[in-house]
Amino acid sequence: MGNLLDNQKVVKIFRLLRPWLTFAAIFLILKYTGVLSNISVYTSTALMKTGALDVSTDNHPSEEQFNYNFTVKDLEGNTVDFNQFKGKTVFLNLWATWCGPCRAEMPSIQSLYEKVNKDKVVFVMLDWFEDAKKTSKYIDGKKFTFPVYLVNNDVPEQLNVSSIPTTFVISPSGEIATKKTGTTNYDTEKFKNFLEELK
Repeated sequence: MGNLLDNQKVVKIFRLLRPWLTFAAIFLILKYTGVLSNISVYTSTALMKTGALDVSTDNHPSEEQFNYNFTVKDLEGNTVDFNQFKGKTVFLNLWATWCGPCRAEMPSIQSLYEKVNKDKVVFVMLDWFEDAKKTSKYIDGKKFTFPVYLVNNDVPEQLNVSSIPTTFVISPSGEIATKKTGTTNYDTEKFKNFLEELK
């Protein structure tokens, strides 16, 4: 009799948990096959086309100075001192190849990159998690031409963000002019002018 009652309890618990277990199994399958990331790309891309995710230039400088004292690596493995970007506006985007929202905003970043005055604005697309081979394959496959770097060692505390994509705009005077987290359309004339007119 005791075994029968125990079995009925197990069956009840299983029935209660079954929807959650099914959801967890589907989520894990989607995540590890990459489908979840692709769904995120498609939904974010659709939202970007509506203009709902256009970047705002209403942010005012935080007056927080950016810490340039770190290095990154280019895709050939060369160490690059971030101090070399001082004196120019820096568009610094933290991303990863597996991040759907990151991938959704990249075409807008590429389009912006093609239009800006590169004597005034430097792009640093900093892949936060991958190795050079995987990153290169992704960038080449998408035909992106903006400069891509990898995290080298330690980065300033300012860059330890809670989620990606996160984009910093650093003024030529070294202030963090704006910081944006989440998928954003950067390809607007207003934002291009904002970058080129920062002092």
